[in-house]
Amino acid sequence: MTAIGLETALEEGRCGERLWLYATYHCNLACIYCLTESHPGIANRRALPRERLVSLAAEARELGFGSLGVTGGETFMLPDMAETLTELGSILPTVALTNATLFTDRLLARLEALAGLDVALQVSLDSPDPMRNDTLRGPENFAKVAEAIPALVERGIKVRIATTVDDQDEDELQRLCELHRSWGISDDDHIVRGIVRRGRAALEGMGVVPGPTDILPELTITADGAFLHPFAPTVRNGVTDVDLLVSRQVAPLAVAVRRFLGIVADQPVGTDAAATFT
Repeated sequence: MTAIGLETALEEGRCGERLWLYATYHCNLACIYCLTESHPGIANRRALPRERLVSLAAEARELGFGSLGVTGGETFMLPDMAETLTELGSILPTVALTNATLFTDRLLARLEALAGLDVALQVSLDSPDPMRNDTLRGPENFAKVAEAIPALVERGIKVRIATTVDDQDEDELQRLCELHRSWGISDDDHIVRGIVRRGRAALEGMGVVPGPTDILPELTITADGAFLHPFAPTVRNGVTDVDLLVSRQVAPLAVAVRRFLGIVADQPVGTDAAATFT
């Protein structure tokens, strides 16, 4: 493996500047295309505790990463996630992925601490049509999201919308854009991405299999180890896929970073043709 530094890898476009953290594989939903087969009754939740997330964030800053991504599962299945995000946002700019279906008035009040911080909540919403959206994500999902997003915006919390599609209907996408604009969310904060054929999506025969240069490598840390990008630590039939495993050792984080950089240094630099996946 060729040795390069993180700064060089970033300058050459070999990897992304964001470190991804899988907070938990536990989720209150069971989306039809879920990469991690997450669901309410999952036995192995693979959670990273708050102190570990904060420690990783501090290490990431020292090593030269520019931002953090927190994903799952559903991040807010961890009861202290609101406070965790406040800490993470004080270390590096942070985006946290969420289905926004657990935002009670009490939780919204705790989230008010995020206003003014460089923290964004990236909310999943796949269609402006409630029935179509709920077919993919679960009963009453659309209604809960449509209630949560304005409540977050009203409190000054930065919100992004993430839409995951198997086949993109331009009219449907336009109606979805009109909807998020009505909530005060700009087109720049709307991410449209394809379904990756891994995890539950593979079992359902959904999505595409990306090529080696289609998804920009972004080091991703889970309870199982370090992976090449956030679409890598997937689960199929209850077993974690390890084809894109970088390192089982993630403490200190520098060990995983060195192995990650050794891999990306030997890969051709792609054009990130599937930039909508990131």
